[in-house]
Amino acid sequence: MSSVQVAVVTGSNKGIGLAIVRALCKQFPGDVYLTSRDPGRGQAAVAQLQQEGLHPLFHQLDIDDLQSIRALRDFLKEKYGGINVLVNNAGIAFKVHDTTPFAVQAEVTLKTNFFGTRNVCTELLPLMKPYGRVVNVSSMVSISALRGCSQELQQKFRSDTITEDELVQLMAKFVEDTKRSVHDKEGWPNTAYGVSKIGVTVLSRIQARLLNEQRKGDHILLNACCPGWVRTDMAGPKATKSPDEGAETPVYLALLPSSADAPHGQFVSDKTVKPW
Repeated sequence: MSSVQVAVVTGSNKGIGLAIVRALCKQFPGDVYLTSRDPGRGQAAVAQLQQEGLHPLFHQLDIDDLQSIRALRDFLKEKYGGINVLVNNAGIAFKVHDTTPFAVQAEVTLKTNFFGTRNVCTELLPLMKPYGRVVNVSSMVSISALRGCSQELQQKFRSDTITEDELVQLMAKFVEDTKRSVHDKEGWPNTAYGVSKIGVTVLSRIQARLLNEQRKGDHILLNACCPGWVRTDMAGPKATKSPDEGAETPVYLALLPSSADAPHGQFVSDKTVKPW
């Protein structure tokens, strides 16, 4: 088993994920894994970074596929005995003008952005080594979507005692409510992406709380963050930040020094803790 430190970035063959891998290759003292659903695209991204003089490694990962997540888990456990840095970046978004029915958008978006991310955490968080760093890439849209929720939903999502099971039930309810065309009436905003990222931010708050309860002495820090409005396939060419600029806050959180005990369980944007 290798004693080398290891960092893993999900959904990292392009966009912000690729920029995070690039920065970690330059700054992280260990192996950095670029992952993607499609091995061809992943290997092409690795080759691109190699041309820049960097040395990422590749492992296939489709966060919608539990077997794929578990294959990565077993590989990391066997080769490294755990993980030092995990950046959950993989995510999808429908375009604003997409004509796909909203209920389908809701199901597909939540499946990856919330349920897929949660499955990665369920399988990989137990592998986090002491002083490990976990970064869940969320979005400022989660804050505006939260404001678009009913007061009752806002209270639930801001609760310091909400459980993971309760959050899962709420996310599943949103999908069901869209299928029945009652999501407005039930207090949900009109954004599947926004609700999925509410889920990621609240999940991060819950996970941080559980780490405090179960592994207090291990000094693991886990946060959600917003990379900003970044020029990617997802956000389009008019966005204000380059992918490398978008990677700054996730990388800052991934590389918090071992002496740090904060931020933890926070929502961070531009390296600053934002109120939730």
